[in-house]
Amino acid sequence: MNVHLLTIGDEILIGQITDTNSAWMSRQLNLRGFRVTGKSSVGDTQEAIIHGLEQAVSRADVVIMTGGLGPTKDDITKKTLADYFGSEMAFHQETYDRMAAYFARIGRQLPAAASIQATQPVQALLLTNKAGSAPGMWFERDGKVFISLPGVPFEMEYLMAEEVLPRLADRFPGKPIAHRTLLTAGEGESNIASRLEAFENNLPANVKLAYLPSLGQVRLRLTATWDEALHPDAGVQLHTLLENKAAELQALLPDLVYGYDNDSLQQVVGRLLEARRLQFGTAESCTGGYIAHLITSVPGASNYFPGSIISYSYEMKTKLLGVQPQTLVRSGAVSEETVREMALGALDALGVDVALAVSGIAGPDGGTPDKPVGTVWMAVADRRRTTAEKYIFGRDRLKNIQLTATYGLNLVRKFLLA
Repeated sequence: MNVHLLTIGDEILIGQITDTNSAWMSRQLNLRGFRVTGKSSVGDTQEAIIHGLEQAVSRADVVIMTGGLGPTKDDITKKTLADYFGSEMAFHQETYDRMAAYFARIGRQLPAAASIQATQPVQALLLTNKAGSAPGMWFERDGKVFISLPGVPFEMEYLMAEEVLPRLADRFPGKPIAHRTLLTAGEGESNIASRLEAFENNLPANVKLAYLPSLGQVRLRLTATWDEALHPDAGVQLHTLLENKAAELQALLPDLVYGYDNDSLQQVVGRLLEARRLQFGTAESCTGGYIAHLITSVPGASNYFPGSIISYSYEMKTKLLGVQPQTLVRSGAVSEETVREMALGALDALGVDVALAVSGIAGPDGGTPDKPVGTVWMAVADRRRTTAEKYIFGRDRLKNIQLTATYGLNLVRKFLLA
């Protein structure tokens, strides 16, 4: 069963808000075996909405709309749908009473426009919205389904979970589908694909592998769909199949896979530190504290992360971290010698068990022939050993900072596992 998502609102078209609703709905629909084949956005005019509807329904079995169901004059979706389906509008007492009870529960006076919101198309099946005021609407024509939901995210999510998805499952029984995503860091998409060529060639027909690259990372998404040969308990079968294939995939990339699904590198590093009861700190130059920001974005980071030193200048590297002046003169700030001394200095300065140090040329200026923009050195040290690596990224300053953080955290992860 194919679904088209249609968002309604000028605020989306002019970039005033980001359409997060479509991403959330796509994930939920996909997990239940429904295929989202298109997404589009239209403005707050009757002509635009009707044109968007006709384009969407020509390519899909179900059209799910969000937005334009409020009580103000620019919320015209409800009236447009009534006209589109040739439906009269009528006051719906049950909706009005539910709105009155909702506003009483939250301690607010029922708005004067409540009677407008309680006036609904007669042909619509109203979907009870216990998370807000505007009900959803369900229309059918020529075997196609049209669903209209509020644009407020938590209201849309409630209606999707409680009303829409169960009804769609009854109306269009779909094939179960399941996903398992492995997260990798430290290698590019092409190199990973070459290592997995035999694995991909031997996958069952109902299992697909997708590569989803981002800065310094590649997500490997395994997707399994039900087929006639599987046991009737397809959900259990798909789960087992995916777990087995994920285990095979991880065995092929033991140096790259750091987590699954919604894990982040900073979460994984934090779990390793807590499991080993280690304290961790950073000495940052080119990243300016970005790595510390990522680490402290994880709840509970204070259990293993007491702090960071941002040593941007030569003076701060010597004063705060004990880097030898002659090292800076001889090798420069962006060098293996310097980051090794920074990491060792951070162990004492921060009183930690493990430290990460990074120093590089973020750009867009400052490079030399032997150290071009994007050159980064990083080191990880404890009281027994130190390891260092060099990377050359690109000329984009922000990307270089993000890449340094990704590769630096991955270096810490590998260090802790060695």
